[in-house]
Amino acid sequence: MAAYLIAARTGWIFKTESVIIPAVLDAVSGAGWVRGLLPLINRLGHSLPPLLIARRLEQSPRKKWVLMSTSWLMVGCFLLWGALFSPWAAAVVPWKAAIFLAIYTVFFACVGVNSLAMNTLQGKLIPPTVRGRLMYVSSILGAISAIGCVLWLMPGWLRSDTPRFDWLFLFPGALFASAAIMVSCFHENPDRPANASQKHNCFVAAYQSLRDDQNFRKLAFVGLAAGSSILLFPHYQNLGLQHMRLDLSQLVWWVVVQNVGTGIFSIPMGAIADRGGNRLVLQIFLLGLAAAPAAAIAISLFAPSHWYALVFLLIGLTPIVIRTVQNFALEICRAQDHPRYLSTLNLCMAAPMVFAPLVGWCVDLFGFVAVYASVTAIIISGWCVTFTLIEPRKMDYPFVGDVDLL
Repeated sequence: MAAYLIAARTGWIFKTESVIIPAVLDAVSGAGWVRGLLPLINRLGHSLPPLLIARRLEQSPRKKWVLMSTSWLMVGCFLLWGALFSPWAAAVVPWKAAIFLAIYTVFFACVGVNSLAMNTLQGKLIPPTVRGRLMYVSSILGAISAIGCVLWLMPGWLRSDTPRFDWLFLFPGALFASAAIMVSCFHENPDRPANASQKHNCFVAAYQSLRDDQNFRKLAFVGLAAGSSILLFPHYQNLGLQHMRLDLSQLVWWVVVQNVGTGIFSIPMGAIADRGGNRLVLQIFLLGLAAAPAAAIAISLFAPSHWYALVFLLIGLTPIVIRTVQNFALEICRAQDHPRYLSTLNLCMAAPMVFAPLVGWCVDLFGFVAVYASVTAIIISGWCVTFTLIEPRKMDYPFVGDVDLL
């Protein structure tokens, strides 16, 4: 599982949502509201498809086949992107933005189901007290691999005169193909067949999960607050490139710094999560997540431009915080309910994204300061709610340790 995560992490760095993807889209359409569609599509893909597929995943004897099939579909999307930006695609230049976003929509629908399957497999196969170890091992080794590939390959692909966006997608496609092959090595015992005779409405089930579990309801708000940080992802690079007049080559260093941040922060996070619980991790790292937009504004107004890379170091906390929220959810429900809780949580984290195009429009209209300050306030409100969460390991939750040890 760590090998799969490392290969996927290395591939993902070439389409980083806060740097590469919005820069590619700006190259074919510079409008703020178009750039604002990226987090909306991203989080909808992470939420609605998993919610619709959660029941079927619960009933599936082996979850790894869902993970493998979605991984191969993601490979297909990378190949389509590579073809779209190849030198032979000049005939579709007027439609590049629309075609890019269409593929992006399919890709993140696959990513959402893929993430649900992977998280469910972790809940099934990995004990709660070592999930933090899995995260920091895969994050550290993945960061080393990803940064090495970026420093080796990306500078030649991001020349200001003739950027080669096609290779930015074809290379990670090959890495995701290797990750898909690794899934066949997972040792997963089949689950007992679930009762499929009951009528099931995924949206009703999500509502019931929130209604009946107060602790999960609070956790969902924390996830919503943390997820709101993604609203700003497409605009960080725009602030640096367009408003601070930095060169396109800076994208390489921002990607590197962001992944260094994820790797560095994963080390204490994993140890804290395994020993002190996930609530403590959220209480510490949500503050760092809230500091990212504040740092972006402060540096753009008052500090030398080379300090702007610090913003991407803090953005590296985002996957750690989201992963921690998901791990918390795994501990407060039964193993058979993991897909339902995770998909409901993903839906809540996606809720702010309906405002993503509006956020892009507001950035163009009012500037960065007001928008970034508003998102910072939302993240801080989620941090406050973490102090009311019940830590399952300290309250003898009946589901902690509910794992299929092979």
